[in-house]
Amino acid sequence: MTDVARLAGVSHQTVSRVLNDHPNVREQTRLRVRAAIKELGYRPNRAARALVTGKTQLIGVVAQNSTLYGPASLLSAFEEAAGEAGFAVSVGRVKVLDRESIAAAVERHRDQRVAGIVVIAPNASAADALADVPAGLPLVTVDGDPDRRTPLVTVDQAAGAYEATTHLLEAGHQTVWHVSGPQDWFDAAGRVEGWRRALEAVSAEVPPVVAADWSAAAGYKAGQMLARMPEVTAVFASNDHLALGVLRAMHERGRRVPHDVSVVGFDDVPEAAYFIPPLTTVRPDFAAVARETLGLLLEQVVEGESTTSRRTVAPVLVRRESVAFPA
Repeated sequence: MTDVARLAGVSHQTVSRVLNDHPNVREQTRLRVRAAIKELGYRPNRAARALVTGKTQLIGVVAQNSTLYGPASLLSAFEEAAGEAGFAVSVGRVKVLDRESIAAAVERHRDQRVAGIVVIAPNASAADALADVPAGLPLVTVDGDPDRRTPLVTVDQAAGAYEATTHLLEAGHQTVWHVSGPQDWFDAAGRVEGWRRALEAVSAEVPPVVAADWSAAAGYKAGQMLARMPEVTAVFASNDHLALGVLRAMHERGRRVPHDVSVVGFDDVPEAAYFIPPLTTVRPDFAAVARETLGLLLEQVVEGESTTSRRTVAPVLVRRESVAFPA
């Protein structure tokens, strides 16, 4: 930095301001410093910066070691958003989202002097573990417990489910059956809430929830039961893999989708457009969730204060060919 300052004819502090995008630098001076940086091939020493500030340009993420589409997509989107902002991401993967595993992952990140931590906390056990996170550590949870007073960014699961169910009702179906995700997942609970609210809004019958996990196999098992029930003409599945299993079960029982039964999923996995028929589904904006998460985290880093802010990202309904008027 001293070499850059000498070549640009400015002070060491001015170079620091330019590197940190400080607003109180004249544009002509900023351009001169940038030119000197380019000529000298200067790159900031992140290790030295960490020794001075006590923090690195590193963000820690705690996530379950899972291939589920939603959490994996969130993590990928966050890594991209952080990279664009000049931060590296260290991912601490845990086998199970319990108190002990999350606490250990947080401590490993603190040893790395991370600027802040993001926890993808989609179920109750993960949310409980956040009570042990040290006070003063910049922290944001993603898809966490809506009732816990921690900084939270989440997809509006209930709104997406409400729109999916309403779409089926507006197609002429008297009611909509729901194949849910795991009961201890906040995403699944939000989707049940939105589905139920949509039915109650038009005084439609609310069938019992068909409980499942997130897999196509569970969707297939639920679909085998629903396919035997002639009164079932519309199904909202809590994710696209469940919907895929339902489609297979309906096909095997000779119930045509969408002529006999309409099906809607959630997530808009890349393969959803190539299901038979192409699947109507709800698409979460994972990139927007990532940007909101990063913004909320960096606010705490810059201001040095914790927050209880909540940010919710609305999903959109993607209409394809798996919904029709009932026969």
